[in-house]
Amino acid sequence: MTMTAMVMREHGGPEVLHLEQRDLPVPGPREVRVRVRAVALNHLDLWTRRGGPAFKLEFPHQLGADIAGVVDAVGPGTTATVGAKTVVSPGLSCGRCEACLGGHDNLCRFYSILGEHKQGGYAEYIVVPEVNLAPYPERLDFPHAASAILPFLTAWQMVVHKARVAPGDTVLVHGAGSGIGVAAIQIAKLYGARVIATAGTDDKAARGKALGAEVVINYTKADFAAECRALTGKRGVDVVIEHVGGEVFAHSIRAVKNGGRIVTCGATAGFHPAIDLRHIFFRQIEVLGSTMGSKADLLAVLSHVAAGRLEPVVHQVLPLAEAAAAHRLLEARAAFGKVVLEP
Repeated sequence: MTMTAMVMREHGGPEVLHLEQRDLPVPGPREVRVRVRAVALNHLDLWTRRGGPAFKLEFPHQLGADIAGVVDAVGPGTTATVGAKTVVSPGLSCGRCEACLGGHDNLCRFYSILGEHKQGGYAEYIVVPEVNLAPYPERLDFPHAASAILPFLTAWQMVVHKARVAPGDTVLVHGAGSGIGVAAIQIAKLYGARVIATAGTDDKAARGKALGAEVVINYTKADFAAECRALTGKRGVDVVIEHVGGEVFAHSIRAVKNGGRIVTCGATAGFHPAIDLRHIFFRQIEVLGSTMGSKADLLAVLSHVAAGRLEPVVHQVLPLAEAAAAHRLLEARAAFGKVVLEP
């Protein structure tokens, strides 16, 4: 038996994505097969597709980390119910090391991510370990459920664990319309913070305010660091949630208060910001790296999503056959919220 999948056989632009027929995967011991109903895009998909020294893929490769679907088949030793709706935790780990057993599976030295290191969800079916099944938020359709996974998981670790956001904090969130931005604005508000965000258009700024940001700065029209200083009485924000890199990271140092925290999880605008280290040590600024989050964090996120306290945002849903167009949409920064594919 076969299935339809969108695969890449080399790195490159969106044109390397091709629809093919692949063998239907069969679940092994303690594995389940999920019928993919929706897979949401992330910038991780773009980085993996473009390639680089860190990417050692087995071609043909399927992208896609954020998967919502239905359990279709189970392997020996599983307890999952065929026909049950599920979302899939995108992180894979050994489950035996100190980090995994301590609840920090995203620090496992064997940690990998669906669609990046392993075959992902750009397909009709995917086989995953049963332990990666997570509760489905029943109030949501499949595209919105798929949009509630990786960005909310990543933002949760950044806001809650790394930045330690507390009531009364002022938090600057970059990229209000990005997956991380949409999630971080809501999580920071959930924890009682005042949120300032940035966006590249007035429309995205208005939508960021609707999500809960008190102020959204159009960074094409104003110096966000100067605006943050003005909005905080020259003190600076307590926390910056950063996933852009480049000059944005460098200017974020000007936006944060003495003793403040900058948490970064990405570098879509550049890997080599020019910074003055004197600002870091003299002003005692904490710079904290963050990648993904634990499976326990995902369960916490999904409980808030299921209760309506956190809301995933979907920009557009496209068929799997239009994956290249979806990638171009994401690369053009034209989306507010998630772009989702339906196999």
